[in-house]
Amino acid sequence: MTQPPVRDRSADPGVPEALPRSLIRLRDQLGADTVDRLWIFPPVRRGRREQGLVAVSTFLEGEDRRVMVTAAYTAEHTGKGVSVDTSFTQEGEAPAELFPGVMAGVVRRSGAVEGQGEPREVEIGGSAEKFEELLEEFDVDFLEAQQL
Repeated sequence: MTQPPVRDRSADPGVPEALPRSLIRLRDQLGADTVDRLWIFPPVRRGRREQGLVAVSTFLEGEDRRVMVTAAYTAEHTGKGVSVDTSFTQEGEAPAELFPGVMAGVVRRSGAVEGQGEPREVEIGGSAEKFEELLEEFDVDFLEAQQL
């Protein structure tokens, strides 16, 4: 018996607007000045649908500890436009130096999940300028014109 061919998901276009729109919502919700660093995980794409995750280490006032917040998004291109839903979850707090190890553990545990790989780590350090530099990697004018 012949197995059907496995579909190459690397050609799936996903939703290019999803990550930058989620980053904008993250900035608007948390404030760039509270963001220490981000871990942007590779999205899972299926055709014109996409799911992604951004882990965020945020500052705690006057402490060397950080709060971990995750921003999970789902997005879809339809005949009516683009929909992007982003949800935020506070995961817990710990000393700042523990978060890189926690992220490495997440990557190890998710190794079998399709589309997962090494996250991109971006240091923001509470700088609105660094957050804007990250957003400038995307075509923000296009995103703003296309938002629902």
